[in-house]
Amino acid sequence: MKEGYSLFQMWEPFRQSLIAGHHFYVNQAKIRLLSQFDDIEAEADKASDEWLEKNSLCFDPDRHDEGDFYESASAADIEFYQLLSEMRDRTYLSVAAGMYHEWDKHFRKWLTDEIRHWHTEEIVAKKVWTVDFGKLADLLEGLGWQVRSQDYFPKLDACRLVVNVYKHGKGNSLNDLKKSYPEHLSHPFNHIDDAFSDLDYLDHTHLSVSDDQLQAFSDAIVAFWKDVPENILNHEDIEVPSWFERAMSDDQKAVSRQQGGSNP
Repeated sequence: MKEGYSLFQMWEPFRQSLIAGHHFYVNQAKIRLLSQFDDIEAEADKASDEWLEKNSLCFDPDRHDEGDFYESASAADIEFYQLLSEMRDRTYLSVAAGMYHEWDKHFRKWLTDEIRHWHTEEIVAKKVWTVDFGKLADLLEGLGWQVRSQDYFPKLDACRLVVNVYKHGKGNSLNDLKKSYPEHLSHPFNHIDDAFSDLDYLDHTHLSVSDDQLQAFSDAIVAFWKDVPENILNHEDIEVPSWFERAMSDDQKAVSRQQGGSNP
């Protein structure tokens, strides 16, 4: 392949369609899903009132203590708030997972579609779909696009780990999240006792994403698409990572075997 040949191209209307689709997903998720958790405190208070109303007919001042009665209503308030908070946290994580997976699929499809312009065999394409994001970043850096040094990269990396922990629970991603982005792990009682903020104590059950963090993930995805070079050209300084080089070699070997097998 001659020097100066365009290995990867980002067509501007396609770039804009990716960004518009992402914005639509995030905006609609906020309107249709996340907005339902804007005032869970008031909903919890309503649950307490409903408990009192439902059980008022059972109250007998000669046999029941009024304080116990209101304590039970308060317990209903607390339980409802806790359950709704957990649902809110799962919903935020689901929205984060949805946006990340959609970005990840579009990114890998763009890579493989562009590769097929100059390499039609399948092993390389399959590898692009299966290797982790870090290995894809290595490929882009080897091609001359320094993605790791961009402001959006840590946010994309954090989102990746959050989504993995949300999906799999304990594992390497949880350990990496603790090490690099511990702000996504918090215990509801860490303001009462510092022991609850110890990272050794925290696990996947303490995973959370706030409004600001979700927006930061979204902004990083948009920034990534905006930063994709219009053309990534072939040049003499290209250094592809070993996984990509092996996949290219395996494709070449497969072609040679097929050609050898077809000879009479």
